[in-house]
Amino acid sequence: MAPTGEKLIVDNRRARHDYHLLDRVEAGLVLTGTEVKSLREGRASLQQAYAEVRAGEAWLVGAHISVYEQGNIQNHDPDRDRKLLLHRKELASLAGKVRERGLTLVPTKLYFRNGRAKVELALARGKELRDKRRDLVRREAQRDMERALKSRR
Repeated sequence: MAPTGEKLIVDNRRARHDYHLLDRVEAGLVLTGTEVKSLREGRASLQQAYAEVRAGEAWLVGAHISVYEQGNIQNHDPDRDRKLLLHRKELASLAGKVRERGLTLVPTKLYFRNGRAKVELALARGKELRDKRRDLVRREAQRDMERALKSRR
């Protein structure tokens, strides 16, 4: 009997800051045993990661999964490219959007769902500096309003 639910491993908050996230899709990961054990300990990073389509297959590039400490000589390379598991139609759609519209595939979350490692990919368009500043100002204004409301109670 498989465990149910979703356990978040890592969230890529930097992606929300640097990109306008448009469309999201869930993909499976092809991992080795020591990578899974390292993920269960929460030792991963998506800071410099992105996904790309090569020869009809999707790959996660730049994701760092730390070496498993109790592993042996056959331990995994922490920065290797990992194959993503997507349906053929999803893959074709994403590849077309990336090619035609100049979008990027950015991983936003890495998590376990029902015992399987999954990554959430987002089609993203890069933000310009003024967009980032506008978001910061909006967030600060929202915080100030919430503080003012809280102090009136």
